[in-house]
Amino acid sequence: MIISDYWLIPLGFLGQAMFGARTIAQWVIAERAGRSVSPVIFWVFSVIGSSLFLLYGVFRHDAVIMVGQTISFYIYVRNLQLKGAWKLIPVYIRIPMLFIPPALLLYSQSLNFTTPSFNFTDAFMVLGMIGQLLLNLRYMYQWYFSERARESLLPLGFWIISLAASFMVVTYSIYRDDIVLLVAQSLGLLAYTRNIYLHFKSNAAVKVGHPKTR
Repeated sequence: MIISDYWLIPLGFLGQAMFGARTIAQWVIAERAGRSVSPVIFWVFSVIGSSLFLLYGVFRHDAVIMVGQTISFYIYVRNLQLKGAWKLIPVYIRIPMLFIPPALLLYSQSLNFTTPSFNFTDAFMVLGMIGQLLLNLRYMYQWYFSERARESLLPLGFWIISLAASFMVVTYSIYRDDIVLLVAQSLGLLAYTRNIYLHFKSNAAVKVGHPKTR
């Protein structure tokens, strides 16, 4: 089965556009707050983007995207729960939403694709694979910290992992001439760097405002 690039590439861009929108929204809100924050809109765009990019991964028959976005999808939902926003969505919408990843994965089994080969001797391909995995696994890290705090957080380590992974994917996208990944991750590099800066800036301000007593 051959999927036309005429709609597959726009689908990938649409999914990445949602991820880009979450990054911009978070960035703007963080700048206003003067610190790194975890706004509800970030997770709303994440759920939408994950659904679209998972569909993109299904038609690209990309196992990394399919598995990664399935895991990430439910972490995004969990963050909406921690923010108290999930319960505001009507039940008749919430329940079908939870079945989006398994439904798409089941659908992928009905498509007659040729399994793509992976060249482990290609350094750029390995770099891209590691970067993609890190972009998905960073949410496992974020989930761990959020569960410990019982609130949705975007810790410093999340942004450091994001920056390193994004750099890997940008390098890979240039090598593969993949405009979808290049545009999306180039924007991410700026936002991740800025959040790291805001984290240290806000921490420094707290220390100045609360000097140690002698």
